[in-house]
This record gives sequence, C-alpha cells and structure tokens, in this order.
Amino acid sequence: MTLSDLSSRERRKLEQLLDMGGGYVLNFSDRTYSEFFHEFVGKDIDNERYKGRGTSKANRLRSFWDQEPNGVVAKCLKEFIEHARSFNTLHDRRLLEDCQAIITRLFLDQPVADIEAISAHNDDRDFELVAKAARESIEKNQPEQGLDRLHTFVVKFVRLLCEDRQLPVNRDMPLNGLFGAYVKHLREKGQLGSEMTERILKSSIANLEQFNHVRNKHTLAHDNPVLSYDESLLIFNHVASTVRFVKSLEERLKVQPKPTLEAFADDFDIPF
Repeated sequence: MTLSDLSSRERRKLEQLLDMGGGYVLNFSDRTYSEFFHEFVGKDIDNERYKGRGTSKANRLRSFWDQEPNGVVAKCLKEFIEHARSFNTLHDRRLLEDCQAIITRLFLDQPVADIEAISAHNDDRDFELVAKAARESIEKNQPEQGLDRLHTFVVKFVRLLCEDRQLPVNRDMPLNGLFGAYVKHLREKGQLGSEMTERILKSSIANLEQFNHVRNKHTLAHDNPVLSYDESLLIFNHVASTVRFVKSLEERLKVQPKPTLEAFADDFDIPF
C-alpha cells in the first residue's frame, strides 16, 4: 500500500482550510470527530496508530495523512469539505479551489480513479457492506482480493436500475442480461447522446458477461486460482468507470425538466 504523498505546501493549504490551528479541526468535538471518521471514512481516528504526533484532533489528522493512501486521504478531505459546506464555514474561495485541486490529484493518483463510484445509492446496509469490501481491496492495493465483492455489487446495482425503471427482470437473469435490458431501455427512450456512447455501453454488456466467468473461475468466491494483479486492476477500472458514468447519467436524467402541455402545443391542430 502506497502512503499519501501530500507535499508540505499542500498540507499547509489543507490545514488552513480545515482551521487546524490550536489542535482543532473545523467545528468538531471529540465525539463528533470520531463519529465522522467512522461513518464517512470507515476508520477509527481514536486508534493509537494515529496518535504518534499527539492526541489533538489536528495531530491525529496529520498522522492519518502520514499513514493512509492517497485515495483514503482524498475521500476524507472530500467529506470534510461537505461537512464545512453544511455549516457555511468555507469563505476563502481561492483556498477552497486550491484544496479541491489537491483532492482531485489524490483521487487520480490511485489504482482505480473512479473507485468512489462503488458505493450504495440507497439505505441498504448489505449493499453498502459489499461496496465497502470492494473499495477496501483497492485501498489495500489488492484488487484480486475484491473481484467477487465487486461482481456482487454490480449485480445489485444494475438490478436496482432495472427495477427503478420497471423493466421485466428476474433474480435468475445474469449480470450481462440485466445490463443489456438497461442499455436497450436507454436507447429506446432516446436517453443516450451519441451513437458512440451506445456502442461503448453495448461493449460493456459483453465485458460483463465475461465478468460472470471471472467471478466463478478466478476469484475467491470459490476455490480458484485468482486472477493476476494487473488483470484484476483492469477489470476494476473498467467496471468502476462504467458505474460512475451510469450514476452520472441517472442524476442528469432526474433533473431534466419534464415536458409540459405548452411544449406540445405546436403539435396539435386545434380548430376554432
């Protein structure tokens, strides 16, 4: 596992943004600080391993930066910014932009750039536990250990997409069949912006069919010889990128204005 490589200049900017003077971090109390890390980062910030620089909240965060990989640090910082936004405590726009650029660099400098897309989009605890197990295999730089969890996550993710759109699917339908039904629905509804996008998604159907084989023959789901590191990483990147695109597409479609009667007025020839 490669630890984060924050430069001294980046650290100073982050410390300024998070108001870490005097040992504090934003407006957290000891209790809410611990709860924040547990809920949003999945780490125990009270663990002795993070007290090497001291026990204050700021010093524990500095130790956290020293000991965690770029992806985990980036996720933590992203959640800090969301927390600060909710309390309207971010007033230096230039500093915020600089720190967001740091977070982007950290996210990109990890084995799977879109790994944060592997997360539940509802309150299903089991769904999130599977997603978390897949993400942790990347945080530990062991993608071959998480392929079976990634497959379980994607099956659940795509099945929910189909159910949300009331597509006729059943629990026996394989992953590629589920995704094929979803892509066909997008095409029929005219919700894809280009033929190239449709072609890429169709190629993903075939790739997901092979993912079924990989899950059964090359993962820890059974007593198998696991896939190599590089091949596992390739699969993780492709799947995470596809999930990120689909989530982005679904969010965009949700906010599109629905047609009104006025929008159809020109389509009717109403005699008077």
